[in-house]
Amino acid sequence: MIATEAEVGSASPPATGTGSVLTRVVGFALLAGAALLAWLAFVVSGPDTELGDTVRLLYVHVPSAITAYLGCFVCAAGSAMYLWKRSAWWDMVAAAGGEIATVYAALTLVTGMLWGKPTWGTYWQWDARLTTTLMLFMLLLGYLALRRTSFDPEVAARRAAIVGLLLVPNIIVVNRSVEWWRTLHQKTTLVRLDPQIEGWQLSTFFYAWVLMIAVFAWLLVHRFRLAWLERQAVSVELDAALEARRAEALT
Repeated sequence: MIATEAEVGSASPPATGTGSVLTRVVGFALLAGAALLAWLAFVVSGPDTELGDTVRLLYVHVPSAITAYLGCFVCAAGSAMYLWKRSAWWDMVAAAGGEIATVYAALTLVTGMLWGKPTWGTYWQWDARLTTTLMLFMLLLGYLALRRTSFDPEVAARRAAIVGLLLVPNIIVVNRSVEWWRTLHQKTTLVRLDPQIEGWQLSTFFYAWVLMIAVFAWLLVHRFRLAWLERQAVSVELDAALEARRAEALT
């Protein structure tokens, strides 16, 4: 589904889109899955005994945070491989992972703020978890900005890759912040030996988690293909410009 390194290095004419029959079928399946999640969250799963109806926000908030972590890991792994192999393929994997992680991190912050208003009485507190998550989001924005700071794509990719490696230690800080510091944010409720939720709430949480990761994979394929098409288009335009310059020199 994602182009190989050999295909990336080829000078074939650019394709016309990022979609395929398979990705379109998967896309429709994901839309149906999102509708099922809405039904589970708003109809099947009842309000929480402590959080009430605000628990429904967490069906998006928590899976978004976990998927943002996944995107950061993809970006960091792609960055490490790029610095080792100097391969455009790995650079595009890192860029795709970083962009999607940024979207999920933003969704995490927004849903967290919406949850915080009825729970804490305010949209924002300089709480350890919120602050470290904001720092991670800003680091992701910095990563994306660095990719556009140089006309030389190799220089931009190398600078961004170094920042991409910093995402993993930041994820560790965000994840452990509720354990390391006193915080308003609740501690881990799912990834533990005795999960603090059960029944349809637990089932809906895990279903939302799987759905978010599936959406991430679908977006990753399309974002990678878009980067590949952009690279092909630049290659074709460069070849055409060189041919035109050679033709001018012969006349």
